[in-house]
Amino acid sequence: SLPMGRISGYLVSLVQLEQNRILTSRLFLKLLSLIYFAAFLSLTVQITGLAGSDGILPFQELQEQASRQLGSLAWLYIPTLFWFTSSDLALQGATVLGCIFSITLFFNIRPQFSLIILFILYLSLAKAGQLFLNFQWDYLLLESGFLAIFLVNGPTRLIVLLYHWLLFRLRFMSGVGKLASGDPSWSGLTALKHYFETQPLPHIGSWFAHQLPEWILQAGVLLTFFSELLVPFFIFLPRRFRLFAAAVTIVMQLLIIATSNHNFINLLTIALCLFLLDDDLLRRFLPRSLQRFANIQTIRPGRTKTLLSTLAALLIFSSSLPLLITMTTGIDAPASVTHWTRLVRRFGIGNAYHIFPTMQTERIELQIEGSLDGQEWQTYTLPWQPGALDRKPAFIIPHQPRLDWMIWFIPAQQQHSAYWFNRFMQQLSQGSPQVTALLESNPFADQPPLFLRVSAYRYHFTTMEERKQNGNWWKREYIGLFPQIEPRRP
Repeated sequence: SLPMGRISGYLVSLVQLEQNRILTSRLFLKLLSLIYFAAFLSLTVQITGLAGSDGILPFQELQEQASRQLGSLAWLYIPTLFWFTSSDLALQGATVLGCIFSITLFFNIRPQFSLIILFILYLSLAKAGQLFLNFQWDYLLLESGFLAIFLVNGPTRLIVLLYHWLLFRLRFMSGVGKLASGDPSWSGLTALKHYFETQPLPHIGSWFAHQLPEWILQAGVLLTFFSELLVPFFIFLPRRFRLFAAAVTIVMQLLIIATSNHNFINLLTIALCLFLLDDDLLRRFLPRSLQRFANIQTIRPGRTKTLLSTLAALLIFSSSLPLLITMTTGIDAPASVTHWTRLVRRFGIGNAYHIFPTMQTERIELQIEGSLDGQEWQTYTLPWQPGALDRKPAFIIPHQPRLDWMIWFIPAQQQHSAYWFNRFMQQLSQGSPQVTALLESNPFADQPPLFLRVSAYRYHFTTMEERKQNGNWWKREYIGLFPQIEPRRP
């Protein structure tokens, strides 16, 4: 009876308010509202081109296919508000509503209602966006936002534990993924020799980081392993270890921001580190005006909130634990467990994370060209791809240009990428205004081209000496016409 009594006492303590993290939670909600706003705002100028009726992957087509195959259960496999209507106006309206409710959350106007709406809207857009919104930062925002629904009236120890578990999975699984991939660039400590140059969307800081001595880049790989494989366990240790874990993680995220364009994921990771801190520490550094602005009312959790938060914890742990065990041991879970985890993850929670498990060693850029006569060719320009050799790599955080990012995967010539890219080319040939709006320039605004081709180039950063001589950030060599080139590996 004694062990059962201790377990019962522990479970009761989990649903009690965490008194020393009230200010921490308030500040997290403010930061989450800003990140939500950035994510929705980024989609306002993209969603119809990606998933609209004349977009690259019209969501209406997926709905029709799902309805034929799954019938009345289709909504369970694709949970989204757009079953009611998936018109371009509805897609665009969801992004605008997301921005509005992000603002209401920031100013603490009906915060719990705002968080529920924000989660439903982003989940709906993630399903509508298909491949374009199927990334780990989208999962991370969804689960962070889902847990925040239970955070509004004050943090319970259970919700804080779930945030700790989320941050642990994000960091530790990323490290395990690098080891499990067998990529020689990680095991050989050469990953950062290539990373800054070959990442999807480098900025000017990437160019400078690429010039660093090799020993510093090797030390950076070791620091990455340390921060992802060892430091995450400090999350569950006493206060001084948690503070150390927060410091290391925040520094790593700032270094990534200084050298990479990774939208809002690093900002959200920093925000999650707040749960490793406590109010005593924050009060020493935050101005009193900011502490008052972050004010929320704390309420002792009632039975309904306790029941719902416990159910949420069961869903998240039952989905994420099998994924973690499989990744660390290589042992596949039973089919019934795998089916369950997939079902839970469809609703944006309990996901796995594995940031950059493999490292590309060369950068292949695709240049899409059109022609009216097959003789004179003009180039379509993407907003954030390298393009011209003297074009300065732009800093665009927290914006996430989905098309620019996805085209980076095409040189690997995987089947799922080929499907959407062919659809993209088809829409260019038809002059879809929604799709061409995703481009920086459309040389065929008056009449769609009769011919299209894709030229492939291998890009490299220039050295400091080369940049002094010609002013270019990039140098390149022509490889051939895509896809008649060797697939990029990995």
